[in-house]
Amino acid sequence: MPASSESITLSGDLHARPAGAVAVAAGRFAAAVSVSAGARTVDAKSVLGIMGLGATSGQQVTVSADGPDAAEAVAALIAILGDATRVGG
Repeated sequence: MPASSESITLSGDLHARPAGAVAVAAGRFAAAVSVSAGARTVDAKSVLGIMGLGATSGQQVTVSADGPDAAEAVAALIAILGDATRVGG
C-alpha cells in the first residue's frame, strides 16, 4: 500500500471546528490517516483525538496516511488545516 506524509505549521489553534472538518474529510478516504503534533499521534477520523492534540498556532502538525488513496487524503487534510486554522478566517 502506498504511504504519504506532509507537514504544515498552523497559523491558528486547532480547535473544534477545524478538528471536525479534518475528521469528516478523513472519513471519506479508505486510507488509514493520522495527525501528529509533538510526540502525540492520533487517528485523523476522530474529532476528539484531534482536539486532544492541543495543537496551537505556530506548531508543526504532520498528516500521514497509508492506503490506496493516501496521497489524496494527505493533500486534502493539509489544505483543510491551512484554511481552517487561518487567523481571521
